[in-house]
Amino acid sequence: MIYLLHGPDELLRSERLDALRAALGAPELAELSTTWLDGRKTSMAEVRHHCDVMPFLTARRLVVVSGLLAQLRRRQQAGKKKGNAAAEDETGKGATRADADRDALLAYLAELPETTDLALVEAENVPRNERTFKEVARLAEAGRAEIVPCEAPEERDLPEWVLRRARQKGGVIEREAAFDLATSIGRNLRLLDSELDKLITYRSGAGPIRREDVRLLTPYTQEANIFDMVDAIGQQNGPKAVRLLRELVRDGAAPLYLLSMIVRQFRILVQVADQMSLGRGKDEIAKAIGLHPFPTQKAMEQCRHWRMHDLEQAYDQLLGADLAIKTGKLPDDLALDLLVIELSQRK
Repeated sequence: MIYLLHGPDELLRSERLDALRAALGAPELAELSTTWLDGRKTSMAEVRHHCDVMPFLTARRLVVVSGLLAQLRRRQQAGKKKGNAAAEDETGKGATRADADRDALLAYLAELPETTDLALVEAENVPRNERTFKEVARLAEAGRAEIVPCEAPEERDLPEWVLRRARQKGGVIEREAAFDLATSIGRNLRLLDSELDKLITYRSGAGPIRREDVRLLTPYTQEANIFDMVDAIGQQNGPKAVRLLRELVRDGAAPLYLLSMIVRQFRILVQVADQMSLGRGKDEIAKAIGLHPFPTQKAMEQCRHWRMHDLEQAYDQLLGADLAIKTGKLPDDLALDLLVIELSQRK
């Protein structure tokens, strides 16, 4: 069986390889029947040699080749750029040695022994128009291969991934806490998984993971706190907004980063307000602006505190604060304090 594991998410690639190894049998026997090859250094002859070896004490053997397709692609591109005789093979038809190696790989895939699982592992997405991808796809249709995309969910789908992952680990996380964790860390599934382990251990079965737990233990929750700060601004609660701002500064957030995140949040408010004026609901708005339904709902609630005219004026104030900081007219912490106070005191 041929497996093409391709995509940037290391956790998904790693877990699929673990599943392939577990299918071989007992760990100590699986280790004897697994070969790891670095595709940047190995030759097609070496790949073929290891795949042709009969399994020992297991029904199947596993050969894992990492980065082979990317290496072939780089060699092909380099050969085309050079365009000299040294890059040609003995056929004299302009085919590079990388082309020959790729053709050898494609020919061998159809001959792979039934007792061997060959995992081609690529840290980047393999283009669908690449000949190797097309050949693996053809073999997949015949039930002899499987293409495994290894890419994290889009940001809007990450909270659902966190909820499912927590259940798989035997824990429970509140939806708002899942949103905070997902939006603060982003599409790094390995880091999300690690933080979930820490949070589940911290709760030790004493109820679900809460927002307070995430903010206490996860050092990546500044964006969620910015959401709360903008919420306080929308409610014209200046003291709370300034307190949240100072907590963010105390936690090490750079002033220009904070300003950029405030600008981002107001941009979301403008988009949501515009969609609401068209009479659209939460799901329609979320789809239209590419945002998860949970923050979309929060933004819709915040928009009730703002008229479009207010949001336009807020943009002018944001620009003024940006210029004041970058030109040195005001110290950055003072400029942010004044900005948050002014936004909270609109009439």
